[in-house]
Amino acid sequence: MRLTRYTDFALRVLLYLGREPGRLASIAEISRAYGVSQSHLMKVVSDLVGAGYIESVRGRSGGIRLARPPAQIMIGSLVRHTELDLELVECGACLIAPACGLTSMFDEALAAFLAVLDGYSLADALSRKGDFTHLLRQAPGTA
Repeated sequence: MRLTRYTDFALRVLLYLGREPGRLASIAEISRAYGVSQSHLMKVVSDLVGAGYIESVRGRSGGIRLARPPAQIMIGSLVRHTELDLELVECGACLIAPACGLTSMFDEALAAFLAVLDGYSLADALSRKGDFTHLLRQAPGTA
C-alpha cells in the first residue's frame, strides 16, 4: 500500500507543529522548512483545520497550531481521514471476486495495517527517533 502525497503532507504539517505544540507557525514557514509547495499545503491545512487536528488563528500575529495535544492525535485516524481509497485491490470489478480467497486476505491485511497505526499517536512519532529540527531547511522558528 502506498499513501498519497496528501497524507504525506498532512503528516508533515502535524509533525512540524507537534515539535512546539503551542507555537503558531505559518503555512509559508512550513513550506520553506520542507521545501514543498505552499499551495499544496494550504489545501491540506484547510482540511486539517476543518477536521479539528489543527486550529487557525487569524490576524497579524496569527498562524496555525495543533488543536489538541500530540498524544491525542492518532495516526490511524489521520490516515483514514486523508486517504479517500484504502482498498489494496479493486476486487469489486473482478469476475471471480465472489469465489476468490484473496479478497478476504487483502481486507485482513488492510485491517492489520490500520490497527498498527491506531496504536500510535503523533507524540509517539515525534519521540520515536528524536528531534528532526536540524534536518529542516532553515526558516524562522526552526533554528
